[in-house]
Amino acid sequence: MKVLKIVGGLLLAALIIAQFVAPKPPANQEENPGDLIENGLAEGQVAQLLKNSCYDCHSNQVNYPWYSYVAPVSILVRHDVLEGKEELNFSEWQDYDKRRKLRKLKEVGEVLEEDEMPLGIYTLIHQGAKLSDADKESLIEWSEDLMKRTMAE
Repeated sequence: MKVLKIVGGLLLAALIIAQFVAPKPPANQEENPGDLIENGLAEGQVAQLLKNSCYDCHSNQVNYPWYSYVAPVSILVRHDVLEGKEELNFSEWQDYDKRRKLRKLKEVGEVLEEDEMPLGIYTLIHQGAKLSDADKESLIEWSEDLMKRTMAE
């Protein structure tokens, strides 16, 4: 019993210390002139789907809930956001060259068709981010249409 109390105390101390040393999540940027939605490349339902299901990891406009500031969850959130933004950042869309835009749009369709995005751990907590089959089809059609428009530029 005494060992259990010591181990519990050490775990509690580690969690408290982690609050002070864990890295903070990336800061949001107020202005995003290169943003895909702000530039009118996604509108209406598609824009709303992107905001609800993608932007928390794939933009500079992340909605951080309270628990994203509490270690060890904050470490996971920070990792996922940084990795997501590195892979695809809708807020920096206009900075991408034509080839990268086309590749990213193709990947959007692929990850939706293969049910890889949004991540299951994300939709477990954010129920509103779940995409129905119709939502996925709308996003896939949008990405294919934007690919055609991008190729025509």
